[in-house]
Amino acid sequence: MKKETDAIPFTGRHTAHPENWAAKYADYLFRYAAARVSDREKARDLVQDTFLSALENVAGFEGRSSESTWLTAILKNKIIDLYRKQSSVMERHTEPLEKLTDHDFFEAGNGHWNEAFQPKEFGMQNDTISKKEFARILQTCMQKLPALWFSAFSLKHMEGETSEKICTSLKISPANFWVIMHRSKLNLRACLQKNWL
Repeated sequence: MKKETDAIPFTGRHTAHPENWAAKYADYLFRYAAARVSDREKARDLVQDTFLSALENVAGFEGRSSESTWLTAILKNKIIDLYRKQSSVMERHTEPLEKLTDHDFFEAGNGHWNEAFQPKEFGMQNDTISKKEFARILQTCMQKLPALWFSAFSLKHMEGETSEKICTSLKISPANFWVIMHRSKLNLRACLQKNWL
């Protein structure tokens, strides 16, 4: 008779259960993807591709992380691949920073905001409804950005990637990256002021 002490020791590793993935993780993965791509249909496709890729590589799941973490990592790579594809079809040329028409927004002498274009207080209230509404408007504003700008901005501010890694992933120069980020922020600021205030 087997004693309780003869039981197989717990290793701390997780096992994959593909039969439960859709029920357990589909909604979470869809929300994750939808917040990072500009099209809900693409977000659905990315989740399906994630499940397919995970199923094809389930033998490689070593259990060092949870299924959720593993699937999210696969999805994140799929999103970065999508950003890379989007950026490869975009025009690579962006004007040098000095040629931007920032003189409309900033004072030439000191670089401070011109009063007419100075950001206004958003009046954020500390309640869940206001935060959800702001997030919805921000997502709408982000979707208006060109694909390359959306990709660079999302990688930097949503995924927390380094500038160097973004430049490598999207095949852009550091100068182009900073121009893209600058223009993205100006566009988002203008869109948020128009739609949130």
